[in-house]
Amino acid sequence: MARWNVRSRWEADREAILNWAQSVALNPQVVFLDTETTGVGGDAEICDIAVVASDGRVLLDTLVKPKRPIPPDASRIHGIYDHHVAGALSWEQVYPRFVDVIAQRQVVVYNAHYDQGVISRCCHSCRVNLPLSRWDCAMKAYSAYVGEPASHSRGGYRWFKLDQASAAFDINPGGHRAAADAEACRLVVHAMANAGMEQPLVAAWDP
Repeated sequence: MARWNVRSRWEADREAILNWAQSVALNPQVVFLDTETTGVGGDAEICDIAVVASDGRVLLDTLVKPKRPIPPDASRIHGIYDHHVAGALSWEQVYPRFVDVIAQRQVVVYNAHYDQGVISRCCHSCRVNLPLSRWDCAMKAYSAYVGEPASHSRGGYRWFKLDQASAAFDINPGGHRAAADAEACRLVVHAMANAGMEQPLVAAWDP
């Protein structure tokens, strides 16, 4: 009975995610966003940001000069070093363009909680407001789409990295640069939308 309940919940969650993905894919007002940052802590800053439209047009793609040097550990992940951003715009200078492309839009991000948090802190440090938008997490959506139970005791579904989700749909990985990762996120969501019209429900944890 317990396994049946788990499967029934997953089927309901997956159906909801497929409907969400289809609504996102059909909405021309949706944008896909990604950032690369100076770290993962509370003092992390943006050093690369991109926003891609629902049809794949790049609306924003720019390096950002952070207030502090980029730590070597972060540079090794995304390949952005201090000399790359030496002549880049500051967040205060990028902000007006950022507002133009996301204000009042539905913003889809792979791990939205993280990117929204970093952007919010950068805005706060510059004494500007994060534009009002609806933020949706493609990572949580993909996790429910797969339906593999998380290993921790809190329940829910296992989270997957963007590269793993991309590989599952034969999509080229973004390589930890904002524009390419935003595009990979867009393609993953569109692939889920297409899967909702083509594939039967088969959970990853089915025997």
